[in-house]
Amino acid sequence: MRRLNPSFALAILAAAGLTGCATSSLDMAPDSPDRPWQPQTDATGAIVPGPASAASTASANSAALANSAASTTSARSYQLPVNPALAAVPPPPALEQAHAYDLPELIDLAESANPLTRIAWNDARNVALAAGIAKSAYLPQLSIAAMGQYAGLHNSETSVLGDSSSTATGHGMTSVVALQWLLFDFGGRAARVEAASQASVMANIAFTAVHQQVIFDVSVAFYAYQAARARIVTTQQGLDNADAILAAAQSRYKHGIGTVIEVAQANQNRAQARLALVQAQGAESNSYLALIAAMGISPLSKPRIAEMPAHTLPAITNDSIDRIVSSAIARRPDVLSAYAAERVNLAKVKAAESDFMPKVFLSANGAYNTGSSSISAVPAIGQQLPTVNLSGGRYGGSVIVGVTIPLYDGGLRSAVLAQARNDADSASTRLTRSREEAVRQIVAAQNTLQTSLAAQAASKELLAAAQTTYGAAFDAYRHDVGSVTDALLAQNQLLAAKNADADSYSSSLSAAAALALATGSVDSIPMRDNW
Repeated sequence: MRRLNPSFALAILAAAGLTGCATSSLDMAPDSPDRPWQPQTDATGAIVPGPASAASTASANSAALANSAASTTSARSYQLPVNPALAAVPPPPALEQAHAYDLPELIDLAESANPLTRIAWNDARNVALAAGIAKSAYLPQLSIAAMGQYAGLHNSETSVLGDSSSTATGHGMTSVVALQWLLFDFGGRAARVEAASQASVMANIAFTAVHQQVIFDVSVAFYAYQAARARIVTTQQGLDNADAILAAAQSRYKHGIGTVIEVAQANQNRAQARLALVQAQGAESNSYLALIAAMGISPLSKPRIAEMPAHTLPAITNDSIDRIVSSAIARRPDVLSAYAAERVNLAKVKAAESDFMPKVFLSANGAYNTGSSSISAVPAIGQQLPTVNLSGGRYGGSVIVGVTIPLYDGGLRSAVLAQARNDADSASTRLTRSREEAVRQIVAAQNTLQTSLAAQAASKELLAAAQTTYGAAFDAYRHDVGSVTDALLAQNQLLAAKNADADSYSSSLSAAAALALATGSVDSIPMRDNW
């Protein structure tokens, strides 16, 4: 039997050992689909990659041995370990506790503290850097490499005259300076720079759009919070009215005029008014948290919110929607971004077309060898291109000006060009779609504003009528000519009318903010006492 070559056997053993490396990491995953994963942690408590901890494995094995119906889910813990490094909550922004912040101040705070604005800013900066990277293609690539070399040769021969062997070694160092410069490419680089520049425009538009959205979100949340505040005032007034009706019912009953049922109904009405006040207070707390969330600051922040001054709502107008659309659609961020995206894809089409054209390049290198060795080529290292045709002497160098002409690539360039044209067509379609969607949103926002203004005007009339009805019903009941039912009904209708007035007022402001956002002019959002 032929003896197996030791080197060959060692290679087989190494290959067999390496086959298990890919699957050996399965122990990093949970052991069972119905058992909790208990990760390993370091000294600080942070989760580290690796198999389950020994303690959790032992507990899992013991649980498996004592598998019973009573110790299934209740004996398992799906709570992850605490990482102390994450336990520290970022401090809230510095706020003046004695100062009541109005809407413009809240918006300023949100724009500086909201993480969304910083993320959009970083994205815009990264895309701008990408445009700079594209421009760097016009400049030459210069690199330097230094390599130490050692070569050894051992040769043995057997002949009738006997055995002989020889050994030779060589060592030295090679330094190479290489230059690569694309001189002309029929507009390929210009197209890529144009695409990157338009992408930067898109990122800047997105940055502005994020700020517009933050302004809108904070404004709407502020209006909702003010409406919740108004509901507390109205429900407190409703509770006071309920107390007055209860006092009148008790007085009538004390003087033998009223009945127990009237007193019970008045007590029930007061309890309902008290419940309405508690619910209004809870809604006010929730709307306050919603305002803090819209600002993007810490929920632990507790800024004082100023009372919103009364805005004089405009009358319902019959402005032509065509005039509103024509002056607004050209400044909407989504339309401007879609237009820039169309130009990006048209530039990519030009870049793909340039790949079919020749390219003129310049290549130069210089080398210096020391010692007893020489090198004929430097392989590619990282981003450095390979350097070839070096001189075997101590000094060497070359300057080459050439032209590359693509002949055949299996249809790769044609496929890339077809993809670029398809993307350009889709971008043009998206631009058309974004314009149509912009018109729809503007029309919808205009209709919502007109409806909200009409509802506000109607709620004012309703409030005046409900106030008169309640006053008459309560006076009649106190003077023994009316019923408690009429007084209670009038009181509840007055409360509903006050809430409707506050809600319609807030809705009108929110609708105005939505129209401002839809038209791309958030500067027209009502913020102070002038609109």
